[in-house]
Amino acid sequence: MGYIEELRDRIGNRPVILAGVAVLVINDEYELLLQKKRDGTWAIPGGFMELGESAEDTGRREIAEETGLRLGHMRLVGVFSGEEHFVKLANGDEYYSVTIAFVTNEITGGCLKADGEEGTEVRFFPLSELPAAFSPKIKDLILANVEQVIFSEMF
Repeated sequence: MGYIEELRDRIGNRPVILAGVAVLVINDEYELLLQKKRDGTWAIPGGFMELGESAEDTGRREIAEETGLRLGHMRLVGVFSGEEHFVKLANGDEYYSVTIAFVTNEITGGCLKADGEEGTEVRFFPLSELPAAFSPKIKDLILANVEQVIFSEMF
């Protein structure tokens, strides 16, 4: 049982603050790696931190688990939190997400493959051709913040 499951076992559905990481992985063609979730929507790979884990370690672990890729250096894009990041799950669990976003173009190994649990497909997309079934809030975040990072300092 992981940290979040243990926490939920003790407090039930009450709102909590959960820290997570999202990693914007860019390939040599300046395409963004996305993961197709079981509900058919596309998302940036990432997940919640475990106790004692750094944000960078969380990002690398989640990318390896969900996409099969290994990453090198990651650059901080920003930290996103606040009332607009409140989530209520179908099972009644409530949380406020604090998301630490990184960007990288350093794919150091691995083989691109969906894990079959959290995602059914992983694929790179040109920034101008993100799928329709992609969160508008995340798409706006990418277009507003990431393109300048990608094209100015990373490469």
